Amino acid sequence: PGFPKNQVTFARVSGYCEQTDIHSPQVTIHESLLFSAFLRLPKEVSKEDKMVFVDEVMDLVELDNLKDAIVGLPGVTGLSTEQGKRLTIAVELVANPSIIFMDEPTSGLDARAAAIVMRTVRNTVDTGRTVVCTIHQPSIDIFEAFDELLLMKRGGQVIYAGPLGRHSQKIIEYFEAIPGVQKIKEKYNPATWMLEASSISTETRLGMDFAEYYRSSALHQRNKTLVKELSTPPPGAKDLDFSTQYSQPTWGQFKSCLWKQWWTYWRSPDYNLVRFFFSLAAALMIGTIFWNVGSKRQSSSDLMIVIGAMYA
Repeated sequence: PGFPKNQVTFARVSGYCEQTDIHSPQVTIHESLLFSAFLRLPKEVSKEDKMVFVDEVMDLVELDNLKDAIVGLPGVTGLSTEQGKRLTIAVELVANPSIIFMDEPTSGLDARAAAIVMRTVRNTVDTGRTVVCTIHQPSIDIFEAFDELLLMKRGGQVIYAGPLGRHSQKIIEYFEAIPGVQKIKEKYNPATWMLEASSISTETRLGMDFAEYYRSSALHQRNKTLVKELSTPPPGAKDLDFSTQYSQPTWGQFKSCLWKQWWTYWRSPDYNLVRFFFSLAAALMIGTIFWNVGSKRQSSSDLMIVIGAMYA
């Protein structure tokens, strides 16, 4: 810590899970992870170590019993939405990032599926990695699985940045200390209460700005002090540096892409059959139309026909 962010090196130590799960439908879970690992892990890591690491990640996200399952199309064939979400997380994890960003990992999932995905996220945190999530309408269990919260009002102004505490006690204490804010009811979802307590209507009723209140709080001062401390590199520390832009050379990337593309085509016989039939039909049609045109070259119009045949 302490060095300015350099996007080139930051991209190598960070991962990003999109809200929509985008995977190749024709490959298996194990092959998807191998493809990511062989492209993104450093070339100094041996093939055997990469295979072992992939198995460890599959165990971490609880996909080891589905390792040979075809990914398929989301919602049509293959994996369920929740399994696809865990695969998205696993694909990033095999790159061994220090920090992972997740865009609404529980969106589109029912309560059970969301709980399974959040258990995977929690397992990831327990390995020493930092996970930053945006979250939408979380249940009590999901909300309390997080360690820290960054809450912003409309316009991107911060109104809380700090620890959640056990059973969300820290954030409850913070908002309940504001005069006029209603106390949370017993067994009420802290996430829902927090949004209600910091809404625009509450600001209007109390005649105050929660962003201004946060800026004048002891919590904000503590955060500023922490940022200042972390902005200074420890003595003897060196900034991150990689000798190459990508972890694998061009030839290694080509081999990995060729390997995945081979399996994709091998498992798409219908697609290959259509391409073969289309090529044959086009060859027969063009060959019949321009049959023996090369033997007639007496005039400029004959040459134009030959050029047209070449173009076709």
